[in-house]
Amino acid sequence: MNELKDYFNAISKLNESTWDKIIPFFKEGKLLKNEYFAQENKTARQIAFLKTGVVRAFFINQEGKDYNKQFFVGQSIIGAYTSLLTGNKNLIAQQALTDCVIYTCDYKTLTALFDECSDLERFARKIAEYYFLEKEKKEIEIVLLDASQRYILFQKEFPTLEQLISQFHIASYLGISATQLSRIRKQFASK
Repeated sequence: MNELKDYFNAISKLNESTWDKIIPFFKEGKLLKNEYFAQENKTARQIAFLKTGVVRAFFINQEGKDYNKQFFVGQSIIGAYTSLLTGNKNLIAQQALTDCVIYTCDYKTLTALFDECSDLERFARKIAEYYFLEKEKKEIEIVLLDASQRYILFQKEFPTLEQLISQFHIASYLGISATQLSRIRKQFASK
């Protein structure tokens, strides 16, 4: 649990009294490679702290093609946020790409403490702001940068990910084909 506390406190320090209330809510578990944390067309109920491993957030279009929206690399927070907020069925699945260690928590149980623990509510706001900024950044990159520039940014943002996941998943995240990614990688290798 020390990693969980360190992660939360680095974002927004929580009082010890808040920790005393929330620590019992988090349960350590495993998410095996290819297992889902959040499934499409199911209502989300939990969030998790991803201690180790890699999780992808993705959706499948009507033709059955995967689009990787985001990668979560331990340490981070995972969960189907839109479904958690609205109570509607989830549209974006979250799947482990490696074996993962997670600490899960019921979202409603945690958020019920917001009125009582303003430091916890502040932490949640900062997490929401961070993911909003990440979403906007990715949308801008897809429109304004070419595939090679997006690949360079991917390497900077996720320096170890290429060794852990398939080229298919990276290409999907970049919005290009695996063949195009292979060409880009060859160009960089020859420089």
